[in-house]
Amino acid sequence: MVAEILRIALVVISVVSAIDLVRVASRRSQLGVNLESVALGAITNFFDTLGIGSFAPTTAWVKFRKMVPDSFIPGTLNAGHSLPTIAEALIFIVLVEIDPWLLVFCIGAAVAGSLIGVPIVVCAPVRVVQGVVGIALVIAAGLYAMKNLSLMPGDGAALSLAATSFALAVAAHFVMGALMAFGIGLYAPSLIVLSLLGLNPIGAFPIMMGACAFLMPVSGVRFIRTDRIDLRVVIGIAIGGVPAVLVAAYVVKSLPLVTLRWGVVVVVVYAALLLLRSTLKSPSAGERVATAVQS
Repeated sequence: MVAEILRIALVVISVVSAIDLVRVASRRSQLGVNLESVALGAITNFFDTLGIGSFAPTTAWVKFRKMVPDSFIPGTLNAGHSLPTIAEALIFIVLVEIDPWLLVFCIGAAVAGSLIGVPIVVCAPVRVVQGVVGIALVIAAGLYAMKNLSLMPGDGAALSLAATSFALAVAAHFVMGALMAFGIGLYAPSLIVLSLLGLNPIGAFPIMMGACAFLMPVSGVRFIRTDRIDLRVVIGIAIGGVPAVLVAAYVVKSLPLVTLRWGVVVVVVYAALLLLRSTLKSPSAGERVATAVQS
């Protein structure tokens, strides 16, 4: 019953978001499609469905190819990946059985955290936040690597958590939701935290995808109304991403979890290095503007 309510809500959100995106793009004469962004959306969302995350690889490619100005990146991430992420959540809420209350409370905590995260983004010094999050990601990646090397207890088979672990999972997703305001992807930290708490890693998929599926459309609606976004790139990512999600959803069940974890470690370390490098220099004007737009 709970899962069905979530699915209905996501379908409504996806339809409203798609109509709004097309309407705004048409009004701005940006209803065309950037073919490179279609390929980017397909590749990043395929691996996103496997739990690797889409924010870091998308940011890396967009910056490398200079597809959009740096100040456009937050809007590109949140608006472009919104519909594919909703597709992921719809699929995994059906395919993977999980404690419905753990699912609801983690999603609710992440959404609540995103609402709290906006004023934090405005007030906190960017370099301080980047440094703290970067260090946290390095520690998390180290713990996950230790699991792969059998230096920590193996993955659990649980699809629900005891009271203490339940509370820790909810609290962690509140923090992760707040960090989404900074463009910090939720997938890798969520997968790590839930696995370390004893949850079956596959059971983490509907939680982390559901949290982002409810978070990102809200952010995307705000971004597409700003001047700092190229809606042709956003539409391309969405067009390439949704079919890729449908294909990847059936690969997850046969993909070795060790391979998945190493992929997560690589992406987390990469994101951490970018953040820590940013603490060594003053934020550029473009970065300040991007943060302001996100808030």
